[in-house]
Amino acid sequence: MVITDFLFAKCFKFVQTNNFIAMDRKKFIKNSILGTTLLATNKLATNLSANNIDELRPLDVVGFNHINNTKSSVMNNLVLHKSNTRGEANHGWLKSRHTFSFANYYNPERMHFGVLRVLNDDFVEAGMGFGTHPHDNMEIISIPLEGDLEHSDSMGNISVIKHGDIQVMSAGTGITHSEYNKSKENPVKFLQIWVFPNKKNVNPRYDQLTLNLSDRRNKLQQILSPNPNDEGVWIHQNAWFHLGHFDQDKEITYNLKDPKNGVYAFILNGNFTIQDQALENRDGLGIWEQSQLSIKSLSANAELLLMEVPLAI
Repeated sequence: MVITDFLFAKCFKFVQTNNFIAMDRKKFIKNSILGTTLLATNKLATNLSANNIDELRPLDVVGFNHINNTKSSVMNNLVLHKSNTRGEANHGWLKSRHTFSFANYYNPERMHFGVLRVLNDDFVEAGMGFGTHPHDNMEIISIPLEGDLEHSDSMGNISVIKHGDIQVMSAGTGITHSEYNKSKENPVKFLQIWVFPNKKNVNPRYDQLTLNLSDRRNKLQQILSPNPNDEGVWIHQNAWFHLGHFDQDKEITYNLKDPKNGVYAFILNGNFTIQDQALENRDGLGIWEQSQLSIKSLSANAELLLMEVPLAI
């Protein structure tokens, strides 16, 4: 029995005994995907110390919210997150947009998409960065978009990643690390992505890979999978990530690796339609109960990131 089935059974029993109206199972699973019903369980999913910048807040059932929330647009098997509805943090040296609740941004409709917990769009000023801080039991992926990002961790790794690279850490039993903009003159822009693992308390590990940018021209390039011997880096989760860079009016089909998974698409540049849903720069679209996606680029130099992930934590 998957966690959603177990929680549904418990919640159904609870509402029966308290004379509330029981939630329809399909609605419950939809809420689980979007991160509203699983809110109480996420508090136990990771044990991180908060610094209000680069950490998760404890996800209490009754939280606070000092930022005006915006509604997600939920359609049949789709959830649309427009770019301008994301959370925003401005620390001067760091400007970050949060697709899902993170640090001081809390939105009960934006907790996670399946096991995809964090999707941050970060801008770090020259010479600045995140000081040493801990993580555990989380798969952490960094994708540089512009500039050079310097990494150092408690496993002894010191490295620099740049556009065209991908970095992954399995935090497992616990690590500490820091990230800084290597340049003293230019900002760095990168995506910070966190995925709940399917194995807890693994040995921490680090990896990075330089990708061939030509392999994503007018097609999807796999950059992450669950298999150490497959293309890209790997993580402890049944997930696949792809990047694509397209000319205008290119059409492709994406077949899910696992039909039980969902896909979260994030537009890096330009305009697309996915399943006939129009998307613009930095929009996000979550899709479930689909085994195949139809994707069309509507502008030149259109770029997108596809993240296929399990829907049950």
